[in-house]
Amino acid sequence: MKIRETYTCPLELVHDMIKGKWKPIILWRLRLGKTSLAQLERDIEGITQKMLLEQLKELSEFGFVDKEVSSGYPLKTEYFLTSENGEKILSALKIMQEIGIDYMKKHDMHDILREKGLI
Repeated sequence: MKIRETYTCPLELVHDMIKGKWKPIILWRLRLGKTSLAQLERDIEGITQKMLLEQLKELSEFGFVDKEVSSGYPLKTEYFLTSENGEKILSALKIMQEIGIDYMKKHDMHDILREKGLI
């Protein structure tokens, strides 16, 4: 994703950095620690490997995600949140998660919350 030259405020910039269907979900999953591409793909229902790689690349360019490649055979690549931006964005995502849970409870969407182990 290309960053625009002008923004009305910093929040608008951050919104552009993490907007979309998958980026917040990827960041939320990475809160659990380092993980492989294959594990991320298994954990995030509905995402294709191509889309996952694209989103990880953008998140990396914006400083939210980094990867560690170990030597040897086979090569092992693990993705993780950066300590600077990646871990910092978790506070906002946690609030978003809580708002989503509250909304689902108020609108009788308990089944999905139970299925995900959130209630």
